[in-house]
Amino acid sequence: MDKAKVQQLKDDGFKILTLKVIGGEMPGPTLAQKAGPLGLNGKQIGEEIKKATAEFKGIKLHVMLIVKDRKATIELIPGTGALILKALREPVRDRKKVKNVLHNGSISMEDVLQIARIKKPLSNSNSFAGTVKEILGTCTSVGCKIEGKLPKQVIEDINSGLLNLPAQ
Repeated sequence: MDKAKVQQLKDDGFKILTLKVIGGEMPGPTLAQKAGPLGLNGKQIGEEIKKATAEFKGIKLHVMLIVKDRKATIELIPGTGALILKALREPVRDRKKVKNVLHNGSISMEDVLQIARIKKPLSNSNSFAGTVKEILGTCTSVGCKIEGKLPKQVIEDINSGLLNLPAQ
């Protein structure tokens, strides 16, 4: 959801809460503190968030609660890193035991393009190629490869013209 749409919702009388949660788990106790003044049941909203984030099990992501007349709708806002981790299809690790893991898997260029299409409205880049490069930079941070190549090599291929990207 882009900034203009969020502002439009606020102007229409909606209250918006943004929470950072772990996919497939109940949110922390701060949810009740934030949702209580809006007339929402924290436990019930927590269960709904747990169901909505089940496909991102074990991955951190943002959830936007849009509240109007004591009714809440949930919108998931996965970060670029979360989308890359989902594309890696690695088994879920115990986040309490294993910290700061570099992932050594490989994703396809088509996965990168798909993530770039999802993140384009939120990107600061003027072109689709710039958005793809942003995604590749996040791949470097996550530690994954693109079809066996390092993300920096793929960026060099894009810059030199060896790799042609679609317009969208």
